[in-house]
Amino acid sequence: MTTDFQQGRVVLGARLRELRTEAGLTVRDLAARCGWVPSKVSKLENGRQTATSADLDTWARGTGRPDAADELKGRLRGLESGSRSWRRQLAAGHRPVQENLTVEYERSTVLRAWEAAMVVGVLQTAEYARHIFSGYSELHRSVRDVDEAVRARMRRQDTLYERGRRYHVVMGEAALRTLVCPPEVLAAQLDRLSGIATGLDTLALGIVPFGARLKIPPANGFWIYDERLVIAEDWHAELWLDDAESIGLYLRVWETLNDSAVYGRQAERLITQARAALSRP
Repeated sequence: MTTDFQQGRVVLGARLRELRTEAGLTVRDLAARCGWVPSKVSKLENGRQTATSADLDTWARGTGRPDAADELKGRLRGLESGSRSWRRQLAAGHRPVQENLTVEYERSTVLRAWEAAMVVGVLQTAEYARHIFSGYSELHRSVRDVDEAVRARMRRQDTLYERGRRYHVVMGEAALRTLVCPPEVLAAQLDRLSGIATGLDTLALGIVPFGARLKIPPANGFWIYDERLVIAEDWHAELWLDDAESIGLYLRVWETLNDSAVYGRQAERLITQARAALSRP
């Protein structure tokens, strides 16, 4: 969890405590009104648990201040604008997450991506995407709407063929070889990459070879949208960053990794070698 996110939870908790004390309620009094255990009230007030929108509605009613609900939810939206937990995002499944991302793709003209060990979503085949979503659904124990999520991701790929948009995608060679799916699915995925590596005017696809000299360690995957927004993934959350300092940092990270990438025929050769390795007994 980011420091800014935790600080935001503490500030929201202080406001919740203020509403409770203004109403003359103890922690136990409010818990009883809300139908909660007292420890939940304490955790929310002390920034040790993130409130849901429904929690804030209940708190506002429980303190006799239903008019404060909108204010509290506004604070929550500001809190989550930087860190969006997967628990919350996946409450309704992967499809809504994919559709929200599509909005950012459609708003953008120049998109940069880095991914160390997985083919980026906009270049995935449907079967490869199916295995990715299945794995994450199991990990997060979320709604299994894999088919709907795959369809949403495939629809987003239409932006690859729209004139005036430019994709700069850099992936590690591990993305070509990591078996996050059965070998035959990865083989079809590599065939797709071979077909578009040099065949799309809207796409520049770079691969960082295993033996390349790296100036910084490769870390989490991220996208940069028009130098106005960065979306970086971690296991517990996505970070949505729109401040100039963070965007500038991620641009430097992307450029540094891109310096180690190969393009064109050299990238195609790495894809071909990975494909051939799958065919060996």
